[in-house]
Amino acid sequence: MRCPYCGSEVKDGSKFCTECGATLNYSAVQQQNQSRQIATNGGVLLGAAARKARLTQAVSEDQLVSPRVYNGILLGVLLWGLLVNVLLCYTVGDVYQYINPIAFSIGYLVLAFAGVIIAAKSQKPWVSFLGYNMVVVPFGLVISSLVAAYAEIPGGTEIVRDAFLYTMIIAVGMTGAALAFPNFFSKIGGALLGCLFGVLLLEIVLLILGKGQAAVDWVVAGLFSLYIGYDVWRSQQFPKTVDNAVDCALDIYLDLANLFIRLLSILAKRDD
Repeated sequence: MRCPYCGSEVKDGSKFCTECGATLNYSAVQQQNQSRQIATNGGVLLGAAARKARLTQAVSEDQLVSPRVYNGILLGVLLWGLLVNVLLCYTVGDVYQYINPIAFSIGYLVLAFAGVIIAAKSQKPWVSFLGYNMVVVPFGLVISSLVAAYAEIPGGTEIVRDAFLYTMIIAVGMTGAALAFPNFFSKIGGALLGCLFGVLLLEIVLLILGKGQAAVDWVVAGLFSLYIGYDVWRSQQFPKTVDNAVDCALDIYLDLANLFIRLLSILAKRDD
């Protein structure tokens, strides 16, 4: 018998997994999964609800992979998204030179939202990977346009380079922190979500009032840095299936992309 959460071998009749400590109440897990299926029949679970459903879903033993394979797939999918973004920056540049900004914004929202829905609803890895790319490509085009704009200002190339470097350093650091302090990251999800909504609302108010937002950039960058650690920690709590690896890569990709955008803004204002 294998643990449905980490994939480790456990003895038949065991109440707890010796590797991850999960309670092995399979009947309860199955009931939770049935509730999830009923909920998704009438709509789509997104955001926190989708992640909670993934945590409680029951999976068959043949769907589980080893932790090494699971994390290798997660990392590979994540690196694929980053590679696509880099290629878009080099080959496309400013997307607004080719597409009307309003038309692009509409297409971006439609594709990204559809991609999130597809990834959240599907339990097939290749379908979730399709949804992942539907988010990565339009988000990458936004990043490509920002990079092209920053590259035209004095010292812009260094700003882009430093923002990317700092993003990677923070990602590695927060991954290590998530592994070293799992108890801390297990408790901050609700606080992070509440803070993020509050800060984004404040940002909208400041934008309407025409006030500076330099401090907001720092706060949002800090929040997404913590989100990287939180999503890395959470990725290890899901049943270790290929589909969950793809879904977790999407969560972490969005954290990295948003952090990179904020760091671009911070570094550009620093050099002004």
